[in-house]
Amino acid sequence: MIKVVIERVIAEGLGPHYEEAIKKTISGVVQAPGFISSESLKDVANPNHRLVIINWANVQSWQMWENSPQRRQLLEAIKPMLEVEEKATVLSH
Repeated sequence: MIKVVIERVIAEGLGPHYEEAIKKTISGVVQAPGFISSESLKDVANPNHRLVIINWANVQSWQMWENSPQRRQLLEAIKPMLEVEEKATVLSH
């Protein structure tokens, strides 16, 4: 199993729009092969700083989702809300 940590910084005032877009992303990712679970976290000191932690069966499953047309389409909806490009880190034990 691996964990993927996706870090995003949402532009000021766009939090509610981001939350709505993320719901669509979550409904897509849960159907992806190798998906195990995920959680979305908000920085207490800076609510525009968000982390998404996703557990995958293996690196290949993450890469398939990361490069899928479905994820690219979902990201297109999120990108205009970001102050900087998202950063994804793949972690293992």
